[in-house]
Amino acid sequence: MTMPFYVPPEQLMKDRAEYARKGIARGRAIVAIEYEHGILVMGENPSGSLQKISEIYDRIAFAGVGKYNEFEALRVAGIRHADLKGYAYARSDVTARALASAYSQTLGNIFTQEVKPYEVEVMVIEVGDEPTGNHIFRVTYDGTLYDHRRVAAIGGQEQEMHDALQERYRERAPLPEAIGWAREVFQEHAERQLEPADWEAAVLDRTQRRRTFRRLREEEFAG
Repeated sequence: MTMPFYVPPEQLMKDRAEYARKGIARGRAIVAIEYEHGILVMGENPSGSLQKISEIYDRIAFAGVGKYNEFEALRVAGIRHADLKGYAYARSDVTARALASAYSQTLGNIFTQEVKPYEVEVMVIEVGDEPTGNHIFRVTYDGTLYDHRRVAAIGGQEQEMHDALQERYRERAPLPEAIGWAREVFQEHAERQLEPADWEAAVLDRTQRRRTFRRLREEEFAG
């Protein structure tokens, strides 16, 4: 009788984590920055059709890096989750915290139970009526959930970009200034000169009516 090949659980988890991190590191980063009237979400994305930043609900946005089909599946599932909860209860009951927790549970289960982990990292962003009500949640490939304030980053060179944004950040900065910080940080870590067509950016603007998500036009971040 052939004995099954044995791999220690700690080695198996280590190998899965390394595999997922390598896939995510190949993806272009996305950053979120609080500004005067809301939250800016911006990333390098030369594709005009494969969007990495999207609206989930009235005051909630989603951003994902890594393997496109995997974070796209998470995005669609998040929209369905939000729509069902808002319909069954009230629109105000749909929160970024609950959605991020659901993503955390899903990614955690996939990481521990499936043969291949998801090669993704996602952000769930919610704008409040006041700056104190803003939320930026980051969920990693293994389901670990982080609650960020002011700035956050996902994808390749995430920690370096987060630290660089934290150094530049100041409270209640206008949107053009926040865009400038993002452009500077991305350019510092880029291997080429980034052009206006290379960006994808959106804001959650609390001054708008019910739906706060708005994609930025190219001229707004051309600089």
